[in-house]
Amino acid sequence: MTLSHAKAGEVVDISPLGADLESAKTTTLVKTEEFQVIRLVLKAGKTLPEHTAPGIITIQCLEGRVKFNCLGESHELTAGRLLHLPHAEPHAVECLESASLLLTIITDMSGKRPLNAIDEAADESFPASDPPAWNAGKRI
Repeated sequence: MTLSHAKAGEVVDISPLGADLESAKTTTLVKTEEFQVIRLVLKAGKTLPEHTAPGIITIQCLEGRVKFNCLGESHELTAGRLLHLPHAEPHAVECLESASLLLTIITDMSGKRPLNAIDEAADESFPASDPPAWNAGKRI
């Protein structure tokens, strides 16, 4: 059976699996040359020994509870919490309660992409006569 990946513009449901969590399997939701999005399903007690990923990663806990060991620290991820790691950073995972996680791996870091309208707006500078409405935590 061939699994299909979501195509550009296709909506993917990443809602918690709830009662279906125990029978669910890990699934690649999106796979392109530039990145992958995977729903990683782990059962309570499962461990993933230290390893690296082939790119920058984000890991978001959708449900359950995991312990994520990286960069010399241990972090507990529960529903709604997100962590990111640089390219090829060693990490290990211990599943404390059965969980589903949304793993994104950015594999193409070949260069800067053209700016889109949001990037351009974020990169605009303020004129010296019109500074932002904050400065060192104090309202101006």
